[in-house]
Amino acid sequence: MSNQQKYAVFGAGSWATAIVKMLCENLPEVGWYMRSVYTKEHLLREQHNPNYLSSVEFHLEQLKLSNDINEMAAYADVLIFVIPSAFMHSELEKLTVDISGKTIVSAVKGIMPESGLLVGEHFNQVYHVPFENIAVIAGPCHAEEVALERLSYLTISCADSKKAKEIAKNLSSDYIKTKISDDIIGTEYAVMLKNIYAIAAGIAHGLGYGDNFQSVLMSNAIREMKRFIKKMHKMKRNINNSAYLGDLLVTGYSVFSRNRMFGNMIGKGYTVKSAQMEMSMIAEGYYATKSAHLLNEKNKNKTKLPIIDAVYDILYEGKDPKKTFKKLTEMLD
Repeated sequence: MSNQQKYAVFGAGSWATAIVKMLCENLPEVGWYMRSVYTKEHLLREQHNPNYLSSVEFHLEQLKLSNDINEMAAYADVLIFVIPSAFMHSELEKLTVDISGKTIVSAVKGIMPESGLLVGEHFNQVYHVPFENIAVIAGPCHAEEVALERLSYLTISCADSKKAKEIAKNLSSDYIKTKISDDIIGTEYAVMLKNIYAIAAGIAHGLGYGDNFQSVLMSNAIREMKRFIKKMHKMKRNINNSAYLGDLLVTGYSVFSRNRMFGNMIGKGYTVKSAQMEMSMIAEGYYATKSAHLLNEKNKNKTKLPIIDAVYDILYEGKDPKKTFKKLTEMLD
């Protein structure tokens, strides 16, 4: 890979905006696909995203904006997808450009709900992108702190270490530290699972559980994550690394966590629908909960996942949060 490669970000939410900001620290031009014509026109006029991270101002000469997904797919060599998983399928259906030779980077933080496939697996099976051309961006890193240029950390996972290093270099800055990994499947599952555990943390907070229980919940969550990922993709990994444990902790505890916020509302008595309507951002963990539950159910030897099961029962089976978490407390150690 060389510095001549062109990068494009697909999506216009807070994380997409943060990634564009990171890339603009290093690249002369960054492509940016957004579905909304209004968002594009506002950016061209006011130099910032009207809906997310509006404090971040961009130099327009650095941006190549488009509402045409095929134009942007044809333009770039490295395609970074930051579209919420619930909308990925419908957006990708618009693609007519051959992307099999492109480098695909998933920053989706979710799983394809229609198929239960990881985003990387979807690109491999449907668009014939080789796994060595697929990468994943993991945290711990909140978009809001990127906007404030607070020190943050990213892990770039890819089977091809040269590609991982090049992507990491183009995301690095004084306030973004990066490292690479070859555990693309494990980190992608971790990115998905941590949102479920953040919902659990939010439910616990909404129900009135304190810090003592939260610490036990997170301790059990990382062990549960380890069991799940090991079942799905067995390889040597350190689950205490920042891409796994670090990302879990920041998503479970941070005031910026939309999944924790969603869970907190559920714990306080909101219905799923009313909580979703009140939030301006997508809580990826809602969709991830169903996907993780179904994946585990399909396994011949199911993994013990009490936290995921509890969140699933509350969100999809309509179980009472208070009773469900009372039962959960007896299963944790």
